[in-house]
Amino acid sequence: MSTIRPQVIRTERLGLVPLRVDHAAEMSNVLADPELYGFIGGTPLSAQTLRSRYERIIAGAPDPAVSWCNWVVRLLAEARLVGTVQATIAPGEHGPIAEIAWIVGTAWQRRGIAKEAARGLVDWLRRQPVSGVVAHIHPDHRASAAVATATGLKPTGQWHNGELSWRLTITPSATP
Repeated sequence: MSTIRPQVIRTERLGLVPLRVDHAAEMSNVLADPELYGFIGGTPLSAQTLRSRYERIIAGAPDPAVSWCNWVVRLLAEARLVGTVQATIAPGEHGPIAEIAWIVGTAWQRRGIAKEAARGLVDWLRRQPVSGVVAHIHPDHRASAAVATATGLKPTGQWHNGELSWRLTITPSATP
């Protein structure tokens, strides 16, 4: 599998911009609310710690068969960052699988931003050499379940580290 690199993705209200180290300062403010980590674990990170994390992410996965694709979500009308989306693309039984995740800062939730960003990401993944998309969602996290549903993922009944796995199979489009 060749490395897949993130590209700019545009939706109606959003720009998904490939992650850069210099996003850390703004993103540390976006991700500062401890309530964001209730379902996913962890705590808010300082700008410097986030900067170090972004440096490691941008360096890429240690396994050359795995692609780490990470974006910040820019709300175009406000010209500011409001969250992130990511896809880890790795070999799977029937071809590469993209494991996705999203997070939107508390101040921008309940505005459809996560759904729009995740749809944009999944639409982009449909044009990549992947056979499916997977997300792992805490069983009580209704908002993330709604995002997964909006992107076409369906619960599988399988569990991964205490979270329910959701899946979308991507059928290759026929070429004319």
